[in-house]
Amino acid sequence: MRRLVLRTGVRWKISIAIAGVGALIAVALSLVVHNAARVSMLDNARDVQMDRVDIARRWYETSKNKDPRFNSKINDPALPKSLQKLMREKRRGSYVDEGRGSTPDIWAAVPLSNGDVLSLHSPFPRHSAAVMNDLDRALIIGSVSVVFGGCALGVLIGGQLSRRLRKAAAAARNVAQGNTDVRVRHAISGVVRDETDDLARAVDALTDALNERIEAERRVTADIAHELRTPVTGLLTAAELLPPGRPSELVRDRAQAMRTLVEDVLEVARLDSASERAELQEIALGEFVSRRITALNPDVVVRVVHESWVSTDPRRLERILLNLLTNAAKYGKPTVEVTVEGRVVRVRDHGPGYPEALLREGPSRFRTGASDRAGTGHGLGLTIAAGQARVLGARLTFRNAAPEGMQTPLGESGGAIAVLWLPEHAPTNTGSFPMMPLPN
Repeated sequence: MRRLVLRTGVRWKISIAIAGVGALIAVALSLVVHNAARVSMLDNARDVQMDRVDIARRWYETSKNKDPRFNSKINDPALPKSLQKLMREKRRGSYVDEGRGSTPDIWAAVPLSNGDVLSLHSPFPRHSAAVMNDLDRALIIGSVSVVFGGCALGVLIGGQLSRRLRKAAAAARNVAQGNTDVRVRHAISGVVRDETDDLARAVDALTDALNERIEAERRVTADIAHELRTPVTGLLTAAELLPPGRPSELVRDRAQAMRTLVEDVLEVARLDSASERAELQEIALGEFVSRRITALNPDVVVRVVHESWVSTDPRRLERILLNLLTNAAKYGKPTVEVTVEGRVVRVRDHGPGYPEALLREGPSRFRTGASDRAGTGHGLGLTIAAGQARVLGARLTFRNAAPEGMQTPLGESGGAIAVLWLPEHAPTNTGSFPMMPLPN
Protein backbone atom coordinates (compact mmCIF):
# COMPACT_ATOMS: atom_id res chain seq x y z
CA MET A 1 0.00 0.00 0.00
CA ARG A 2 1.23 3.46 -0.87
CA ARG A 3 1.83 5.77 2.03
CA LEU A 4 -0.40 8.83 2.10
CA VAL A 5 1.71 11.99 1.96
CA LEU A 6 0.21 15.38 2.81
CA ARG A 7 1.92 18.29 1.08
CA THR A 8 1.80 21.58 2.96
CA GLY A 9 3.74 24.78 2.55
CA VAL A 10 6.37 26.06 4.94
CA ARG A 11 4.40 29.23 5.64
CA TRP A 12 1.38 27.25 6.88
CA LYS A 13 3.52 24.95 9.00
CA ILE A 14 5.20 27.95 10.66
CA SER A 15 1.85 29.75 11.00
CA ILE A 16 0.21 26.74 12.65
CA ALA A 17 3.21 26.26 14.95
CA ILE A 18 3.24 29.91 16.06
CA ALA A 19 -0.54 29.96 16.46
CA GLY A 20 -0.43 26.74 18.49
CA VAL A 21 2.33 27.98 20.79
CA GLY A 22 0.54 31.33 21.15
CA ALA A 23 -2.71 29.56 22.01
CA LEU A 24 -1.01 27.41 24.66
CA ILE A 25 0.70 30.42 26.22
CA ALA A 26 -2.48 32.51 26.10
CA VAL A 27 -4.57 29.76 27.72
CA ALA A 28 -1.95 29.15 30.41
CA LEU A 29 -1.61 32.85 31.23
CA SER A 30 -5.38 33.30 31.18
CA LEU A 31 -5.86 30.48 33.68
CA VAL A 32 -3.13 31.86 35.93
CA VAL A 33 -4.54 35.41 35.82
CA HIS A 34 -8.13 34.19 36.31
CA ASN A 35 -7.24 32.04 39.31
CA ALA A 36 -5.01 34.70 40.86
CA ALA A 37 -7.70 37.38 40.51
CA ARG A 38 -10.40 35.08 41.84
CA VAL A 39 -8.33 34.04 44.85
CA SER A 40 -7.46 37.66 45.60
CA MET A 41 -11.09 38.76 45.43
CA LEU A 42 -12.29 35.86 47.59
CA ASP A 43 -9.61 36.60 50.18
CA ASN A 44 -10.67 40.23 50.24
CA ALA A 45 -14.33 39.20 50.60
CA ARG A 46 -13.44 36.87 53.51
CA ASP A 47 -11.54 39.68 55.25
CA VAL A 48 -14.53 42.00 54.86
CA GLN A 49 -16.83 39.29 56.18
CA MET A 50 -14.57 38.77 59.22
CA ASP A 51 -14.68 42.49 59.96
CA ARG A 52 -18.48 42.44 59.78
CA VAL A 53 -18.81 39.44 62.09
CA ASP A 54 -16.44 41.11 64.61
CA ILE A 55 -18.62 44.21 64.59
CA ALA A 56 -21.72 42.06 65.03
CA ARG A 57 -20.05 40.21 67.97
CA ARG A 58 -19.17 43.46 69.78
CA TRP A 59 -22.70 44.73 69.26
CA TYR A 60 -24.17 41.49 70.53
CA GLU A 61 -21.97 41.35 73.64
CA THR A 62 -22.60 45.01 74.60
CA SER A 63 -26.32 45.06 73.93
CA LYS A 64 -28.73 44.32 76.79
CA ASN A 65 -31.37 42.43 74.82
CA LYS A 66 -28.84 40.15 73.15
CA ASP A 67 -30.35 40.65 69.71
CA PRO A 68 -27.92 39.78 66.80
CA ARG A 69 -27.58 42.43 64.12
CA PHE A 70 -26.23 42.76 60.55
CA ASN A 71 -27.98 39.53 59.41
CA SER A 72 -25.92 37.52 61.86
CA LYS A 73 -27.27 34.42 63.54
CA ILE A 74 -26.66 32.56 66.76
CA ASN A 75 -25.85 28.86 66.40
CA ASP A 76 -26.89 28.73 62.74
CA PRO A 77 -27.58 25.04 61.87
CA ALA A 78 -26.41 25.69 58.26
CA LEU A 79 -22.91 26.58 59.46
CA PRO A 80 -20.35 24.69 57.29
CA LYS A 81 -18.63 21.75 58.96
CA SER A 82 -15.18 23.29 58.64
CA LEU A 83 -16.32 26.32 60.62
CA GLN A 84 -18.06 24.09 63.17
CA LYS A 85 -14.72 22.39 63.78
CA LEU A 86 -13.02 25.75 64.29
CA MET A 87 -15.74 26.83 66.70
CA ARG A 88 -15.27 23.72 68.84
CA GLU A 89 -11.60 24.70 69.03
CA LYS A 90 -12.66 28.22 70.12
CA ARG A 91 -11.14 29.75 66.98
CA ARG A 92 -12.61 32.34 64.65
CA GLY A 93 -12.58 31.79 60.87
CA SER A 94 -14.14 32.31 57.43
CA TYR A 95 -15.15 29.94 54.69
CA VAL A 96 -16.10 30.12 50.99
CA ASP A 97 -19.03 27.86 50.15
CA GLU A 98 -19.17 27.22 46.40
CA GLY A 99 -22.63 25.74 46.87
CA ARG A 100 -24.80 24.78 43.96
CA GLY A 101 -25.09 28.13 42.29
CA SER A 102 -22.64 30.07 40.19
CA THR A 103 -22.05 32.66 42.96
CA PRO A 104 -20.28 31.41 46.12
CA ASP A 105 -21.35 32.30 49.70
CA ILE A 106 -18.87 33.96 52.06
CA TRP A 107 -19.15 32.72 55.66
CA ALA A 108 -17.59 34.12 58.83
CA ALA A 109 -18.03 32.88 62.42
CA VAL A 110 -16.67 33.68 65.92
CA PRO A 111 -17.16 31.84 69.24
CA LEU A 112 -18.87 33.83 72.05
CA SER A 113 -17.90 33.80 75.71
CA ASN A 114 -21.07 31.91 76.66
CA GLY A 115 -20.28 29.05 74.28
CA ASP A 116 -22.59 30.14 71.46
CA VAL A 117 -21.45 30.78 67.90
CA LEU A 118 -22.18 34.01 66.07
CA SER A 119 -22.04 33.69 62.27
CA LEU A 120 -23.15 35.44 59.15
CA HIS A 121 -22.94 34.77 55.42
CA SER A 122 -23.66 36.63 52.24
CA PRO A 123 -23.22 35.96 48.54
CA PHE A 124 -20.09 37.02 46.70
CA PRO A 125 -20.42 40.76 45.98
CA ARG A 126 -22.04 41.52 42.64
CA HIS A 127 -19.50 44.13 41.68
CA SER A 128 -16.71 41.62 42.27
CA ALA A 129 -18.52 39.02 40.15
CA ALA A 130 -18.95 41.65 37.41
CA VAL A 131 -15.23 42.42 37.59
CA MET A 132 -14.43 38.71 37.22
CA ASN A 133 -16.76 38.43 34.22
CA ASP A 134 -15.15 41.44 32.60
CA LEU A 135 -11.72 40.00 33.31
CA ASP A 136 -12.69 36.63 31.78
CA ARG A 137 -14.08 38.38 28.72
CA ALA A 138 -10.90 40.41 28.33
CA LEU A 139 -8.77 37.27 28.71
CA ILE A 140 -10.78 35.45 26.03
CA ILE A 141 -10.53 38.39 23.64
CA GLY A 142 -6.81 38.70 24.35
CA SER A 143 -6.23 34.97 23.80
CA VAL A 144 -8.09 34.99 20.48
CA SER A 145 -6.16 38.09 19.41
CA VAL A 146 -2.86 36.39 20.31
CA VAL A 147 -3.80 33.32 18.25
CA PHE A 148 -4.80 35.35 15.19
CA GLY A 149 -1.85 37.67 15.59
CA GLY A 150 0.49 34.69 15.85
CA CYS A 151 -1.11 33.14 12.79
CA ALA A 152 -0.64 36.36 10.81
CA LEU A 153 2.95 36.65 12.00
CA GLY A 154 3.55 33.03 11.04
CA VAL A 155 2.14 33.63 7.56
CA LEU A 156 4.38 36.69 7.19
CA ILE A 157 7.55 34.98 8.39
CA GLY A 158 6.75 31.68 6.70
CA GLY A 159 5.82 33.44 3.47
CA GLN A 160 9.20 35.16 3.34
CA LEU A 161 11.00 31.89 3.99
CA SER A 162 8.78 30.05 1.51
CA ARG A 163 9.50 32.63 -1.20
CA ARG A 164 13.23 32.28 -0.63
CA LEU A 165 12.99 28.50 -0.82
CA ARG A 166 10.90 28.64 -4.01
CA LYS A 167 13.44 30.97 -5.59
CA ALA A 168 16.22 28.61 -4.55
CA ALA A 169 14.33 25.64 -6.02
CA ALA A 170 13.70 27.52 -9.29
CA ALA A 171 17.37 28.46 -9.55
CA ALA A 172 18.40 24.86 -8.82
CA ARG A 173 16.06 23.64 -11.58
CA ASN A 174 17.66 26.10 -14.00
CA VAL A 175 21.06 24.71 -13.07
CA ALA A 176 19.77 21.16 -13.58
CA GLN A 177 18.56 22.15 -17.07
CA GLY A 178 22.09 23.17 -17.99
CA ASN A 179 22.11 26.89 -17.19
CA THR A 180 25.26 26.75 -15.09
CA ASP A 181 25.56 30.56 -14.91
CA VAL A 182 22.66 30.74 -12.44
CA ARG A 183 23.63 31.06 -8.77
CA VAL A 184 21.16 30.17 -6.07
CA ARG A 185 22.56 32.66 -3.56
CA HIS A 186 21.96 35.50 -6.03
CA ALA A 187 18.40 34.35 -6.67
CA ILE A 188 17.49 34.50 -2.96
CA SER A 189 19.60 37.53 -2.05
CA GLY A 190 18.05 39.78 0.57
CA VAL A 191 18.73 41.84 3.68
CA VAL A 192 18.16 38.98 6.12
CA ARG A 193 20.66 36.14 6.23
CA ASP A 194 19.60 32.74 7.53
CA GLU A 195 20.12 29.02 6.94
CA THR A 196 18.64 29.36 3.45
CA ASP A 197 21.74 31.30 2.42
CA ASP A 198 23.94 28.52 3.80
CA LEU A 199 21.98 26.02 1.73
CA ALA A 200 22.28 28.22 -1.36
CA ARG A 201 26.05 28.55 -0.93
CA ALA A 202 26.34 24.78 -0.51
CA VAL A 203 24.30 24.16 -3.69
CA ASP A 204 26.40 26.70 -5.60
CA ALA A 205 29.60 25.08 -4.37
CA LEU A 206 28.28 21.67 -5.43
CA THR A 207 27.33 23.07 -8.85
CA ASP A 208 30.78 24.60 -9.33
CA ALA A 209 32.47 21.36 -8.32
CA LEU A 210 30.33 19.32 -10.70
CA ASN A 211 30.89 21.81 -13.53
CA GLU A 212 34.63 21.66 -13.01
CA ARG A 213 34.57 17.87 -13.01
CA ILE A 214 32.37 17.69 -16.10
CA GLU A 215 34.51 20.23 -17.90
CA ALA A 216 37.67 18.32 -16.99
CA GLU A 217 36.16 15.08 -18.27
CA ARG A 218 34.99 16.80 -21.44
CA ARG A 219 38.46 18.22 -22.09
CA VAL A 220 40.07 14.84 -21.50
CA THR A 221 37.59 13.16 -23.84
CA ALA A 222 38.06 15.82 -26.50
CA ASP A 223 41.83 15.68 -26.20
CA ILE A 224 41.91 11.91 -26.48
CA ALA A 225 39.58 11.93 -29.48
CA HIS A 226 41.58 14.72 -31.12
CA GLU A 227 44.86 12.87 -30.62
CA LEU A 228 43.33 9.72 -32.08
CA ARG A 229 42.23 11.41 -35.30
CA THR A 230 45.68 11.43 -36.87
CA PRO A 231 46.63 7.78 -36.21
CA VAL A 232 43.13 6.59 -37.12
CA THR A 233 43.27 8.54 -40.39
CA GLY A 234 46.67 7.01 -41.10
CA LEU A 235 45.33 3.56 -40.28
CA LEU A 236 42.41 4.05 -42.65
CA THR A 237 44.75 5.24 -45.41
CA ALA A 238 47.02 2.27 -44.87
CA ALA A 239 44.03 -0.09 -44.99
CA GLU A 240 43.12 1.24 -48.41
CA LEU A 241 46.54 0.12 -49.67
CA LEU A 242 45.99 -3.49 -48.62
CA PRO A 243 45.42 -6.04 -51.41
CA PRO A 244 41.80 -6.99 -52.13
CA GLY A 245 40.35 -9.74 -50.00
CA ARG A 246 38.17 -10.51 -47.04
CA PRO A 247 40.82 -9.72 -44.39
CA SER A 248 41.42 -6.34 -46.00
CA GLU A 249 37.69 -5.56 -45.98
CA LEU A 250 37.48 -6.38 -42.28
CA VAL A 251 40.44 -4.11 -41.50
CA ARG A 252 38.93 -1.27 -43.53
CA ASP A 253 35.53 -1.71 -41.87
CA ARG A 254 37.02 -1.62 -38.37
CA ALA A 255 39.20 1.36 -39.24
CA GLN A 256 36.18 3.22 -40.64
CA ALA A 257 34.15 2.35 -37.52
CA MET A 258 36.97 3.67 -35.33
CA ARG A 259 37.11 6.88 -37.33
CA THR A 260 33.33 7.33 -37.02
CA LEU A 261 33.57 6.76 -33.27
CA VAL A 262 36.33 9.36 -32.91
CA GLU A 263 34.30 11.92 -34.88
CA ASP A 264 31.19 11.21 -32.79
CA VAL A 265 33.11 11.60 -29.54
CA LEU A 266 34.49 14.95 -30.72
CA GLU A 267 30.97 16.08 -31.67
CA VAL A 268 29.64 15.07 -28.25
CA ALA A 269 32.46 17.01 -26.58
CA ARG A 270 31.62 20.12 -28.62
CA LEU A 271 27.94 19.82 -27.73
CA ASP A 272 28.76 19.38 -24.04
CA SER A 273 30.81 22.56 -24.06
CA ALA A 274 27.65 24.60 -24.87
CA SER A 275 29.69 26.64 -27.38
CA GLU A 276 27.78 25.47 -30.45
CA ARG A 277 25.57 28.04 -32.20
CA ALA A 278 22.89 27.40 -34.81
CA GLU A 279 23.15 28.95 -38.30
CA LEU A 280 19.51 29.75 -38.93
CA GLN A 281 17.60 29.62 -42.19
CA GLU A 282 13.93 29.78 -43.07
CA ILE A 283 12.87 26.42 -44.50
CA ALA A 284 9.64 24.62 -45.33
CA LEU A 285 9.88 21.82 -42.80
CA GLY A 286 7.78 19.22 -44.62
CA GLU A 287 9.52 19.71 -47.96
CA PHE A 288 12.97 19.71 -46.35
CA VAL A 289 12.33 16.51 -44.38
CA SER A 290 10.86 14.72 -47.42
CA ARG A 291 13.77 15.69 -49.65
CA ARG A 292 16.54 14.86 -47.19
CA ILE A 293 15.05 11.55 -45.99
CA THR A 294 14.50 10.42 -49.57
CA ALA A 295 18.19 11.05 -50.20
CA LEU A 296 19.24 9.33 -46.98
CA ASN A 297 16.95 6.28 -47.15
CA PRO A 298 14.35 5.90 -49.92
CA ASP A 299 12.65 3.05 -48.04
CA VAL A 300 11.44 5.36 -45.27
CA VAL A 301 7.77 6.38 -45.53
CA VAL A 302 7.33 10.16 -45.18
CA ARG A 303 3.98 11.84 -44.53
CA VAL A 304 3.49 15.59 -44.36
CA VAL A 305 0.25 16.23 -42.50
CA HIS A 306 0.68 19.97 -42.23
CA GLU A 307 3.39 22.13 -43.79
CA SER A 308 5.08 24.83 -41.71
CA TRP A 309 7.91 27.31 -42.19
CA VAL A 310 10.52 27.23 -39.44
CA SER A 311 13.71 29.10 -38.64
CA THR A 312 16.34 26.48 -37.89
CA ASP A 313 19.77 25.14 -38.82
CA PRO A 314 19.30 22.71 -41.76
CA ARG A 315 22.63 20.98 -41.18
CA ARG A 316 21.88 20.19 -37.54
CA LEU A 317 18.30 19.19 -38.35
CA GLU A 318 19.60 16.78 -40.98
CA ARG A 319 22.07 15.37 -38.45
CA ILE A 320 19.20 14.71 -36.00
CA LEU A 321 17.12 12.99 -38.69
CA LEU A 322 20.09 10.89 -39.82
CA ASN A 323 20.82 9.66 -36.31
CA LEU A 324 17.16 8.86 -35.63
CA LEU A 325 16.85 6.95 -38.90
CA THR A 326 20.12 5.11 -38.29
CA ASN A 327 18.95 4.12 -34.81
CA ALA A 328 15.58 2.95 -36.18
CA ALA A 329 17.21 0.94 -38.96
CA LYS A 330 19.79 -0.63 -36.62
CA TYR A 331 17.60 -1.49 -33.63
CA GLY A 332 14.07 -1.46 -35.01
CA LYS A 333 12.13 -3.22 -37.72
CA PRO A 334 10.61 -1.99 -40.99
CA THR A 335 8.67 -0.03 -41.86
CA VAL A 336 10.25 3.22 -40.62
CA GLU A 337 7.77 6.10 -40.79
CA VAL A 338 8.40 9.86 -40.56
CA THR A 339 5.48 12.21 -39.99
CA VAL A 340 5.67 16.00 -40.23
CA GLU A 341 2.86 17.97 -38.62
CA GLY A 342 3.50 21.66 -38.28
CA ARG A 343 6.67 22.05 -36.20
CA VAL A 344 6.62 18.44 -34.97
CA VAL A 345 8.55 15.60 -36.61
CA ARG A 346 7.91 11.99 -35.55
CA VAL A 347 10.19 9.07 -36.42
CA ARG A 348 8.78 5.62 -35.74
CA ASP A 349 9.85 2.05 -36.32
CA HIS A 350 8.07 -1.23 -35.60
CA GLY A 351 10.73 -2.92 -33.49
CA PRO A 352 10.80 -3.88 -29.81
CA GLY A 353 10.85 -0.28 -28.64
CA TYR A 354 13.28 1.76 -26.54
CA PRO A 355 14.72 0.22 -23.37
CA GLU A 356 13.22 1.34 -20.06
CA ALA A 357 16.48 2.98 -18.98
CA LEU A 358 16.44 5.29 -22.01
CA LEU A 359 12.78 6.22 -21.48
CA ARG A 360 13.45 6.91 -17.81
CA GLU A 361 16.81 8.71 -17.97
CA GLY A 362 17.18 9.81 -21.60
CA PRO A 363 20.00 8.95 -24.03
CA SER A 364 23.32 8.05 -22.45
CA ARG A 365 26.62 7.74 -24.26
CA PHE A 366 28.14 4.28 -24.62
CA ARG A 367 24.86 2.64 -23.56
CA THR A 368 23.03 0.99 -26.42
CA GLY A 369 20.47 -1.18 -24.68
CA ALA A 370 21.42 -4.01 -27.02
CA SER A 371 19.51 -6.56 -24.94
CA ASP A 372 16.29 -4.75 -25.76
CA ARG A 373 17.11 -3.48 -29.27
CA ALA A 374 19.55 -5.92 -30.78
CA GLY A 375 22.45 -4.47 -32.69
CA THR A 376 25.85 -2.89 -32.40
CA GLY A 377 26.95 0.65 -31.67
CA HIS A 378 28.29 2.95 -28.99
CA GLY A 379 25.14 4.73 -27.85
CA LEU A 380 26.28 8.08 -29.24
CA GLY A 381 23.68 8.50 -31.99
CA LEU A 382 20.76 9.48 -29.78
CA THR A 383 23.07 11.44 -27.48
CA ILE A 384 24.23 13.54 -30.43
CA ALA A 385 20.64 13.93 -31.67
CA ALA A 386 19.52 15.20 -28.26
CA GLY A 387 22.52 17.59 -28.09
CA GLN A 388 21.84 19.00 -31.55
CA ALA A 389 18.18 19.45 -30.59
CA ARG A 390 19.26 21.55 -27.60
CA VAL A 391 21.35 23.75 -29.89
CA LEU A 392 18.26 24.29 -32.08
CA GLY A 393 16.16 25.13 -29.04
CA ALA A 394 14.06 22.03 -29.73
CA ARG A 395 12.94 19.19 -27.51
CA LEU A 396 13.53 15.55 -28.42
CA THR A 397 11.38 13.01 -26.63
CA PHE A 398 11.24 9.22 -26.75
CA ARG A 399 8.40 6.80 -26.09
CA ASN A 400 7.16 3.38 -27.08
CA ALA A 401 3.98 2.54 -28.91
CA ALA A 402 1.68 -0.14 -27.57
CA PRO A 403 2.97 -3.74 -27.74
CA GLU A 404 2.13 -5.90 -30.73
CA GLY A 405 -1.50 -6.96 -30.71
CA MET A 406 -2.56 -3.84 -28.77
CA GLN A 407 -3.40 -0.39 -30.04
CA THR A 408 -3.35 3.08 -28.58
CA PRO A 409 -6.21 5.56 -29.20
CA LEU A 410 -4.15 6.79 -32.18
CA GLY A 411 -4.08 3.31 -33.70
CA GLU A 412 -0.40 2.69 -32.87
CA SER A 413 0.84 -0.78 -32.06
CA GLY A 414 4.46 -1.75 -31.44
CA GLY A 415 7.66 0.18 -32.10
CA ALA A 416 9.73 3.09 -30.85
CA ILE A 417 8.70 6.69 -31.45
CA ALA A 418 11.03 9.71 -31.36
CA VAL A 419 9.36 13.13 -31.47
CA LEU A 420 11.23 16.33 -32.34
CA TRP A 421 9.45 19.50 -31.17
CA LEU A 422 10.90 22.50 -33.00
CA PRO A 423 10.51 25.82 -31.14
CA GLU A 424 8.17 28.57 -32.15
CA HIS A 425 11.03 31.06 -31.84
CA ALA A 426 14.55 30.50 -33.06
CA PRO A 427 17.52 30.47 -30.64
CA THR A 428 19.05 33.87 -29.85
CA ASN A 429 22.58 34.93 -30.57
CA THR A 430 23.56 34.14 -26.99
CA GLY A 431 22.38 30.58 -27.35
CA SER A 432 19.36 30.92 -25.08
CA PHE A 433 16.02 29.66 -26.26
CA PRO A 434 12.50 28.99 -25.01
CA MET A 435 11.91 25.37 -24.08
CA MET A 436 8.95 23.70 -25.75
CA PRO A 437 6.45 22.36 -23.20
CA LEU A 438 5.40 18.74 -23.38
CA PRO A 439 1.84 18.16 -24.61
CA ASN A 440 -0.83 17.19 -22.15
